[in-house]
Amino acid sequence: MTRKYFGTDGIRGLVGASPITPDFVMRLGYAAGKVLAKAQTAAVKPTVLIGKDTRISGYMLEAALEAGFSAAGVDVMLAGPMPTPAIAYLTRALRLAAGVVISASHNPFHDNGIKFFSDQGTKLPDAVELEIEDALDMPMACVASEKLGRAKRLADAQGRYIEFCKSTFPNELDLRGLKIVVDCAHGAAYHIAPHVFHELGAEVIAIGNKPDGFNINAGFGATAPAAMAAAVVEHGADLGIALDGDADRLIMCDAKGRLYNGDELLYVMVKDRLATGPVPGAVGTLMTNMALEVLFKEMGVGFARAKVGDRYVLEVMKERGWILGGEGSGHLLCLDKHTTGDGIVSALQVLSALKRSGKSLEQCCSELVLFPQTLINLRVTAGFDWQKNPAMVDEKEKVERELGDTGRVLIRASGTEPLIRVMVEAKSADNAKAMAQRIADKVAA
Repeated sequence: MTRKYFGTDGIRGLVGASPITPDFVMRLGYAAGKVLAKAQTAAVKPTVLIGKDTRISGYMLEAALEAGFSAAGVDVMLAGPMPTPAIAYLTRALRLAAGVVISASHNPFHDNGIKFFSDQGTKLPDAVELEIEDALDMPMACVASEKLGRAKRLADAQGRYIEFCKSTFPNELDLRGLKIVVDCAHGAAYHIAPHVFHELGAEVIAIGNKPDGFNINAGFGATAPAAMAAAVVEHGADLGIALDGDADRLIMCDAKGRLYNGDELLYVMVKDRLATGPVPGAVGTLMTNMALEVLFKEMGVGFARAKVGDRYVLEVMKERGWILGGEGSGHLLCLDKHTTGDGIVSALQVLSALKRSGKSLEQCCSELVLFPQTLINLRVTAGFDWQKNPAMVDEKEKVERELGDTGRVLIRASGTEPLIRVMVEAKSADNAKAMAQRIADKVAA
């Protein structure tokens, strides 16, 4: 069944354009509320937790969601600006019916979106999202006045989540002696991430921690990590940690300013776990660098590829009973620590690996030499299907024949933006770049 509104990570788009409008979001709150209320078995009203990132549009969309849930007879708790994984954690910890996050993650401020978490702190199953979409087609009504939902603020959401993050770091270790640059992307972790690392003993230099409603992800954070790398070199720091706008993504750098992506950080975590016991396998995506797959095989660690998107990585992890997985973009999952991808928790897992090994990030990654990979993002019209473009299909097949078993080609549509992503992996960086460009040039053919 085709989904009309939900993509790989909730509903997302340009604020003011369908579906990110106040009237639609109010109807979405009502539809989701009716679905949740139907699923509740307890006599008490269901309660949902709403969090948001730092975009100016969050105020408008929060009010619309609150109205929709109230009209459906669902109580609401408001957490204010909080990381996406914080809402997942708090929803589960407080035994609530669902969590809702108003965020467009790594997108610029003029975009926004809505994503849901189940009562277990996991992304909603496809079947539930489809049920909400069906409910959206029904007229919006309102329960009787005595059954309307109430709304209240969640006291100390920030402090609760800081303590949870710290609890995922080994009790016998600390971060004393480390100077760390923490880049919050002017996003939802601006008032949380610096405290977590500081309270564990690190000297913290916080950047990207002054949100104004418009500067989220602008020149800072995991999608613009040059600012973090420059700050590390400038301050003589040991490490840099860059989160994205909703803090579920992580990119790091070493003292030299050299960046480490999600594939490399996943390798560090797997290697650390291997030192204390077997690791049956880890999950990557179609975009995961081939070098990681090859090295895991040599280490005796299984590897599986999921579709791009952390929800699909999580699905494969659960199917196989594995606890580690992630994407090169920096979405990393440690299911023995959290139910969803969490940039702060993932950074703590990497830091604990460095502390236990006594090695630097560079030393821990020395055996992993990534294959050169070129990724070109092509903006296209909505609904563009590259498989119906004969020129692109032909060029892709030519490149694959030339690469043989020495590389890969992947073309995929973004699940969150009107983009086609062309990725080529080859032993030579020049070849990867040239071949990717050859395919990209055919998009308008």
